[in-house]
Amino acid sequence: MNDGRTYLCIDLKSFYASVECVERGLDPLTTDLVVADPERTEKTICLAVSPSLKARGVSGRARVFEIPESFSYIMAPPRMAKYVEYSANIYAIYLRYFSKDDIHVYSIDEAFMDVTNYLSLYDCTARELGERIRREVLDEVGIPATCGLGPNLYLAKLALDITAKHSPDFFGELTEETFRETLWDHKPLTDFWRIGRGTERRLHELGIHTMGELALYPDLERLYDVFGIDAEILIDHAWGIEPVGIADIKAYRAQSHSMTNAQMLGCAYSFDDALLVAKEMADASCLEMVAEGVVADSVTLNVRYDRDAAARSSRPYDPADPRNYTTDGRGTVRFPQPTNSREIVMELVVELFERVVDPGRMVHNIMLNFNNVVGEGREQLSLFVDEESASEERSRQEAILDIKRKFGKNSLLKGIDLMPQATQRERNRQIGGHKSGE
Repeated sequence: MNDGRTYLCIDLKSFYASVECVERGLDPLTTDLVVADPERTEKTICLAVSPSLKARGVSGRARVFEIPESFSYIMAPPRMAKYVEYSANIYAIYLRYFSKDDIHVYSIDEAFMDVTNYLSLYDCTARELGERIRREVLDEVGIPATCGLGPNLYLAKLALDITAKHSPDFFGELTEETFRETLWDHKPLTDFWRIGRGTERRLHELGIHTMGELALYPDLERLYDVFGIDAEILIDHAWGIEPVGIADIKAYRAQSHSMTNAQMLGCAYSFDDALLVAKEMADASCLEMVAEGVVADSVTLNVRYDRDAAARSSRPYDPADPRNYTTDGRGTVRFPQPTNSREIVMELVVELFERVVDPGRMVHNIMLNFNNVVGEGREQLSLFVDEESASEERSRQEAILDIKRKFGKNSLLKGIDLMPQATQRERNRQIGGHKSGE
């Protein structure tokens, strides 16, 4: 089912580690370097591991203590703002060749390009075009890249993830035919895009251990019973088929939107301390909604509790290990009307927290999900809103945002942000949960 299109998928090799090498004047491919926060414990997960360390057997998502003590390597603290800057510079190179309408940025270090209509313009093959872009990225920014080529997004991604990363020239190419010839017997299934450990486990329970076995599985009804509508995607992918293109992704509009604020606490928090953090999170989310000009109609709270010490006494304690906590505290509360009012949201979040969280348990993870987010002016108006009070609060929120934009997020803090258990000051210095480096 090839519609005649050609896609490139470009991945920046060990991106964060490569940036740190370039910043130090070192070769990203030969320098032993990991990106990890030295202020955290040795159980912290490395954000990136350089290719040379991977070649020596270090996992790309290793914890610091898992790196052999005999290895000599550089530990670079995360600098997320620097990585965003590099990513933007590389995206600018892509824009020299393609319209933004033909580029899908999949992550900070990976992007798809629909190159179908550009090959005649540049009078070259898709492979030659991919090589040219990789060379410019390396020459101008210093970051090595890997490239996958295929007739659809799925095969381009597999050409990158499985074929290119094991190729000496870091370039992979697949068609539907070569996919079936070379990857139908490939193991493990988790190497394939969109197949995680849970999906792999359920496939194994059906006796399916390869994509070839999945493609030829005789009981389609059973597949749909186990996976629902996702069975259709799995079957298509088993045959190397992906009908969705970049144009479809660009045209997609979700029927509903949400806004999530979540954090894993560095240690177990008591009920009162966790409530303080939840208040900070609610306050920050309200400011974010005001900044984006949106409102929500409800909020869902999820907490994960720390397991009893006896349940984990047989192994070293690690706050990032999901075995150390359980998800028991969960609830939703609707607002009187769609809102981004701090006063309304804070009162209801506190009420919800006190209702659903067990005061006798220690909390490790908190998540607030604001539901059915829409633009201001699209919400149903209420006759019971104090317009004068709402206007005053809105003016305060906008003044706070103006100060923070001009002088930084920590330029204006509330009293609770200065409490020892508070986390917002530190989170204000982060991007994506990691240090910004600024």
